[in-house]
Amino acid sequence: MALSFEYLSEIVGSPDLVSHLGRQPKIGRFQWNGPHFLAILRYSVTLCSNSEHDSFSDQLRRLEDLAYDCFLGKRSTYYIKFLEMLVSFMPELRQFFEVPKLQHYLFDAIPRKNELVASFIDFLIESLGEILNSGTNSGVLVSDQIKLLLKELKFLLTFLGDTLIQSTEPEEKNILTEIEAVANQAGNFLYLFFFTTDRVTLTKMDLVLSDLSRRIEVVKTGIKDQCITVSKLPSFTTSNSSVISVFIVDSLLDDLDDLINHKSDLIVHVKDQITTFHEELIFSRSLLRDIEVQQNKEMIECLMLLRDLAYEAEYIINSFVVGEVPVWYFTLRLSSVILKNKVIGTKLSEIKLNFGIGRLEVVESPREVSSQAKIIPMVDEIIVGFEDERIQIASQLVGGPDYLQIISIIGMPGLGKTTIAKKLYNDSSVVYHFDKRSWCVVSQTYQRRKQLIDILSSITDLSRDTILNMDNESLAENLYKNLKGRRYLIIMDDIWNKEAWDDLKRCFPNDRNGSRILFTTRLKDVALQTSSDGIINELPFLSVDECWDLLQMKVFHRERCPTKLLDIGKQIATNCQGLPLAVVVIAAVLANMETKESLWQEVSSSLSSYIFENPNKNILDLSYKHLPIHLKPCFLYFGAFEEGRDIPVRKLLSLWIAEGFIQKKEYKSLEEVAEEYLMDLINRSLVQVSKRRSDSGVKACTIHDLIHDMCLRIAKEENFLKVIKDPLFIIPSLKLLRVLELLTPYAIKSHLVMGIEFLVHLRYLAIPWLPSSIGRLESLEFILLGRADAIPPILLSMPKLRHLHVGTLVNFSKNFQSSQMNSLQTLSFVHIVHLKDEEILRCFPNLRSLKCTYNQSWSRCLDLSFLTQLESLRLVFSGSSKLIKLPMNIKKLTLSKIRLPFEKMSLIGTLPNLEILKLECDAFEGGSWNTKDDEFQKLKFLKLERLKLAQWNASSCHFPRLERLVLQNCYNLRKIPSELSDIPTLQMIEVHCCDIYVRDSVMKIQQEQLDNGNGELKVIISGTDWNFILNRTFSLSSRWWRRTAGSLVDAGASIHKRDP
Repeated sequence: MALSFEYLSEIVGSPDLVSHLGRQPKIGRFQWNGPHFLAILRYSVTLCSNSEHDSFSDQLRRLEDLAYDCFLGKRSTYYIKFLEMLVSFMPELRQFFEVPKLQHYLFDAIPRKNELVASFIDFLIESLGEILNSGTNSGVLVSDQIKLLLKELKFLLTFLGDTLIQSTEPEEKNILTEIEAVANQAGNFLYLFFFTTDRVTLTKMDLVLSDLSRRIEVVKTGIKDQCITVSKLPSFTTSNSSVISVFIVDSLLDDLDDLINHKSDLIVHVKDQITTFHEELIFSRSLLRDIEVQQNKEMIECLMLLRDLAYEAEYIINSFVVGEVPVWYFTLRLSSVILKNKVIGTKLSEIKLNFGIGRLEVVESPREVSSQAKIIPMVDEIIVGFEDERIQIASQLVGGPDYLQIISIIGMPGLGKTTIAKKLYNDSSVVYHFDKRSWCVVSQTYQRRKQLIDILSSITDLSRDTILNMDNESLAENLYKNLKGRRYLIIMDDIWNKEAWDDLKRCFPNDRNGSRILFTTRLKDVALQTSSDGIINELPFLSVDECWDLLQMKVFHRERCPTKLLDIGKQIATNCQGLPLAVVVIAAVLANMETKESLWQEVSSSLSSYIFENPNKNILDLSYKHLPIHLKPCFLYFGAFEEGRDIPVRKLLSLWIAEGFIQKKEYKSLEEVAEEYLMDLINRSLVQVSKRRSDSGVKACTIHDLIHDMCLRIAKEENFLKVIKDPLFIIPSLKLLRVLELLTPYAIKSHLVMGIEFLVHLRYLAIPWLPSSIGRLESLEFILLGRADAIPPILLSMPKLRHLHVGTLVNFSKNFQSSQMNSLQTLSFVHIVHLKDEEILRCFPNLRSLKCTYNQSWSRCLDLSFLTQLESLRLVFSGSSKLIKLPMNIKKLTLSKIRLPFEKMSLIGTLPNLEILKLECDAFEGGSWNTKDDEFQKLKFLKLERLKLAQWNASSCHFPRLERLVLQNCYNLRKIPSELSDIPTLQMIEVHCCDIYVRDSVMKIQQEQLDNGNGELKVIISGTDWNFILNRTFSLSSRWWRRTAGSLVDAGASIHKRDP
């Protein structure tokens, strides 16, 4: 039921409606509370399916329509009709004031009974909160006993999420039945006193609440008896998941230390008990460091128990700290946890005694060698076989007929379709030939909007926010207009059915200029059905020799395979049955082992025993089996991401950290350790690099769809991962949740989650806008906001918050008063307007990354030198400046619209640690730039975009470490300094939409590099301006260009060095 309640939200709380309520005799007796009414409507929508509640849905829409009339018309007749409809609607709400039945529940999986009861109690808590917030001036009668009821319901909600209620013992069932009865009685109270027109008195309300209170006391007595029984004989309730991350224990220890030493006022009555638990948990954790994990099954079982105990303790302690459980309950439950920990500690001590003192291997498997020092290739840099096919398809793309042609690459999963397509997409001859190029992944679940956004984003200068705000028709129209008259290449990877193409094909104009659509698909019928005059390229399997060549290359790189491993190695290659993916994955397993014949023989035996049953599945399972224990949760977490999508690395690492998968290491940040984990997975060929950052680090990664399937399958088998789509309310089983994401790549969800204030364990929150209860989530380390009016002071006072990102430009709140220092390390995208804003920035001594706009509204220089830890800065300027002071620690700098004269470049060039510099949109002004000695001594990446620069004079000693140069839309620039050819570290020059003379100077530099023995320099030239000038200068018709383009493919291989 898609209802926004946009106009209902405006009307139900308006003074005009309240005024009309008082004029209606019958309606006037109604206990009206607008926010309370909206709360029940939101809750009802979460339970209703369109098929079963059509009548209710129609009434809701009618009510929203009447609210719209009131909002626009402001007439009494409209309000009267709205109120009449409202009163007639009230009986329909009666069904929602009791625990919902299973047939009403709209959730990904069938919930347990305690979850159903909890979801209803959560709604009751929100409703009671709205009633209490209405205040004495609202005219609503509210008994003082409602506060007590609210407190008791919060306790029952917490109990329902505790492990005590997770089993199916008869005692728990009886307690659950009693809690359900209490919840239904509380729901009945709310309906009778706030959603009917019966006359209400405080006396009557107090009588009902007193009876309800007595019933709650009976339930609490049963809960206490159960706690006493459990505390005497601890029972271990595990999550049945063998995927272990013991670092969650470290996270709990940190929280306990902070609680004991810095927040002791919150635990006055139980500090001794918490301190005892803290000390004993430290002892149990220390035992893990003395035992080698992978030597016996008992150790694995102890790890699982300790992991689950950490989650249980975290839940209980945090519930007490936020005031949701009484002291007696906390004391009994923590006693049980302490006893469990003693049992685990005893088992660990026995293991240590029986097996001797070893070392917990959390970084490497005992049989495996470190892989962190290896060079990480891009996904398409290494390819064996298919060379003939690649050259043939390249000639089909840049040659052939004028009309829009569909070219398909087909083959079974794991054969290399996507790898070849990416190789072609980045081929220099293809880049030269097409004005516009775009890559999109279709996958098995086709989504039209997603494809339109992906394609349009890559071929237009429109901002992402602008594109996201378009409807589907506008997206299609803009896509068509941007492609009209241009020669374009669209690659649609992993297309599964003809309907996907039929739905999109009208967006692609056929201007008879040689444009191409390239499909990759595993289904030949799809290729046949999409175009009668298209070309189908069917990939063959690799030969046995090609499999062996690929295996050797991946395992030994440029070294030779030892003689003792030749026979067994060739047998392993044969068992891979010609599938490149199988070869690559098995090669990664071998590469991370010692080069012992016995170990290779084990791999061969594992393969040959069941290779013919399901080679893809079993080969991949073998690679998972050989992962070190600390990498398994990180790897399976890839299943939480959408299949076929690029995964932003910084987001991935943040999620790993938030989930507690990353081990703390001395002298290293969690982000650095997490990146080491990722590099290890990449080296094992389970993860592929899809995009690189300016500093050559990994910006985005991806996994093969078969590996994604494996992640989901194993995660389900191990009860490790559960992705919940569109949660509208929080149930207690989610109260241990550490990650909540309500922002999608394609749109911002319009709703918020009911009950978000209960997620006190959250470390990572991505949400459209801030909930009012954000202050309760003190454990948050990462906040991503879709939008905000201002950054409120409460965010900057959150003790653990390290990363804050807002999707739109935002100011600091005017109410910010405190000068208290905080832990913030990254901040974007903030608007610096006043001197006060600069003073606020001084409260961020740990800030390492900042994205901001700076408004020169007062007469002083731009000074950020006080941010001594700042390493990355993106600064967009408004106004003009003659001076700028930046922190000396800056490594990455992006400047836009500052309009400094080029004579002031020394302000930037003398930064001693600067490695990446991007100058965009008139960052500097003037026609000439003369670089100087002793500047840019560590610069590795330089980008110049939309500058009016005409002449650039430099020598190689000015950029001694430059690796990559990018020029884009620098229309006035006549050439690149020829002296750059003397830079020995130069690896790539990119030129986009610049003058042809710039192209000539780049080609000259490349030739000089070849003459000096540097054959590694890669040159990329693209842009419509270059294509136009090339055709004009040499009087080449487009027909001649396409006819001879087939030979350009081979010529490009010799002129422009491709990826190795």
